[in-house]
Amino acid sequence: MGKPDTIADMTGIRVLVGKPGLDGHDRGAKVIARALQDSGIDVVYTGLHQTATDIVDAAETERVDAIGLSILSGAHLTLFPAVIELLKERGLGDIPVFGGGIIPSDDVPVLLNKGVAQIFLPGTPVSDVVEWVSDNVRPRAQSAN
Repeated sequence: MGKPDTIADMTGIRVLVGKPGLDGHDRGAKVIARALQDSGIDVVYTGLHQTATDIVDAAETERVDAIGLSILSGAHLTLFPAVIELLKERGLGDIPVFGGGIIPSDDVPVLLNKGVAQIFLPGTPVSDVVEWVSDNVRPRAQSAN
């Protein structure tokens, strides 16, 4: 995994945008990352083909306040829970995970029950994602260490 791109912090909120799995399409993730950046949110983009471990490693290193995942491969029922479980194992279970992609509406309640904070389906206006992050994500208390 290469070093994530970090964009200037304006709001105190840091969001990691991740592309887990083998899906090679990241236009949507980049659109969301740019929209968050344009709203003044600090964005860390991990790039393509990340494992759940890669994403959680970056979230821990970058001290993010939320993780947004873009999944178009159909592996959402595996990848979202894998990230959430790794966060819990590392004592980072307070980091909300949200995301979108090609996710059947019938799978949304399943993902929410597994701890995903919010799912955005295809066709959701980008402004809705930015608004949700602005309304629901707060800077996490950072230790002095």
